[in-house]
Amino acid sequence: MEIRVYYQDTDAGGVVYYSNYLKYFESGRTEYLRDRGFLIGEMARRGFVFPVVHLEIDYRAPALLDDLLRVETVVLEIKKSSFTLAQQVLRAIDGKLLADGKVIMACVGPGMKPQRLPEEIIQAFKE
Repeated sequence: MEIRVYYQDTDAGGVVYYSNYLKYFESGRTEYLRDRGFLIGEMARRGFVFPVVHLEIDYRAPALLDDLLRVETVVLEIKKSSFTLAQQVLRAIDGKLLADGKVIMACVGPGMKPQRLPEEIIQAFKE
C-alpha cells in the first residue's frame, strides 16, 4: 500500500516524525488483512480482536515531506493465538528502505482473553 507524507506527518525539519511510522505500520497491517478479505471491524463484531503485544522498529533513512511511501507486510510466523509480521516502509520512487520492523499480534476475545486464531485467517496467511 502507498501513503503520501503530508505536512502534519513531519517535524520542524520536514522529516517524518518517528512515531508516524507506527501509524504507517498499522495502516499496512489493516490493508494486508483487507486484501485477504478480513475487515478489522467485522472481525471485532465476530469476537476476534488483534492487539499488538510486541513491536520492534529500526529507522534506516528519513522520509521527507511529499514523499510517496510504500508499506510492505509479510507473515513471518503463525501460532495458535498469535502471528508475527515483518513490515517495511520504503520510498516508492527509488525503493530505499526507510524503516523496518517486526510486530507480534495476539488474538483475543471478550474480556481480552487469548483465543485461537480463526482457521480462515490461518489459511489466508499460509497462501
